[in-house]
Amino acid sequence: MTDRTAKLTIEDKDFELPIFSPTAGPDVVDIRKLYAQAGVFTYDPGFTSTASCDSTITFIDGDKGELLHRGYPIDQLAASSHYLEVCYLLLYGELPSAAQLEDFESRVTKHTMLHEQMVYFFRGFRRDAHPMAIMTGVVGAMSAFYHDSTDISDPWQREVASIRLVAKMPTIAAWAYKYSIGQPLVYPRNDMDYASNFLRMCFSVPAEEYEVNPILSRAMDRIFTLHADHEQNASTSTVRLASSSGANPFACIAAGIACLWGPAHGGANQACLEMLREIGTPDRIPEFIARAKDKSDPFRLMGFGHRVYKNFDPRAKVMKQSADEVLDLLGVEDNPILQVAKELEEAALADPYFTDKKLFPNVDFYSGIILEAMGFPTSMFTPIFAVSRTVGWISQWKEMIEDPAMKIGRPRQLYKGATMRDYVDIEKR
Repeated sequence: MTDRTAKLTIEDKDFELPIFSPTAGPDVVDIRKLYAQAGVFTYDPGFTSTASCDSTITFIDGDKGELLHRGYPIDQLAASSHYLEVCYLLLYGELPSAAQLEDFESRVTKHTMLHEQMVYFFRGFRRDAHPMAIMTGVVGAMSAFYHDSTDISDPWQREVASIRLVAKMPTIAAWAYKYSIGQPLVYPRNDMDYASNFLRMCFSVPAEEYEVNPILSRAMDRIFTLHADHEQNASTSTVRLASSSGANPFACIAAGIACLWGPAHGGANQACLEMLREIGTPDRIPEFIARAKDKSDPFRLMGFGHRVYKNFDPRAKVMKQSADEVLDLLGVEDNPILQVAKELEEAALADPYFTDKKLFPNVDFYSGIILEAMGFPTSMFTPIFAVSRTVGWISQWKEMIEDPAMKIGRPRQLYKGATMRDYVDIEKR
């Protein structure tokens, strides 16, 4: 309990509200009993000033440019660790020993296959279906196949479901991509690492085996790592809200994928590439820089600055390193989009207007460049984001399910509709 309180005065009555202090971040005023005591709700559209839960997984300080997973800075994890080790950290709270990591990687690898009958789900979609539509449907359908991991009250079933989702999501995303372009589905291999396996399933064809370049594999692993979790964002909150009803884990993650599909959430790196295509050629960069500075012009430089990070995006430095490595490997000479990206980055970083306002390139700018250079269409950018974020969703889901104080989510409202009125027969209207 806390001895600190905040005093709220409504008309002539005072109400004492407990104040809780976190290990990091601002204090929180507990309003859970406010309605019972004072008969009022709080009003917070978008819940941007409301803590919906307590959590030990991820902490963000946007003013300082900090992103911590279980206390570890994201730039250290991205530079020194790899995705499956970060998955272990998010799921279990601590970095694994060598033996623990080997066991975890083995369990994930052995669950990458999909039930063979699930192929029919892919064939049920139109040939030009968006990969996100396929992923939403197929992940939700997993509950019809894996009955031994849908009981959320059983800790072992929760564990099995967690491993299955982390393991099978790259296969689902790769198959959604293959189906959308009319190519044969490529099955996973147990002798490859997580990122390499995904790239092979996306780009290999029966007539020619795809040789995974280690630079590209490392870049993909970093994209996965840097997007693994991001605190209580829209899709994570969707997963938590769905799970509060007691829904099975596959339904909850499918809900998160559906939310991520929204362009305001998961489509940021796609928006960056669309902007680069709009610019078209490097000689037009000064024109668009000028437009970005013009407050009367609706054009904005996508991929610069961040809604959460007011100083700099801590993920961007490591992602830029991978972007430079990928562009050095693949070259930009024959790709005008990548030429624009490279010169736009240089122009913006040299312009005081952007540097003074701390509008630096963010993780979406660099990840979009990498995915474009690898050969992914923009329709696959958000599915790759979903693969990355799956472990974050599952970690948040597990934390909520294991919380004995869990309640079903029930936001309130500021009602502005009609008050009580009597029904009028249709002939009298």
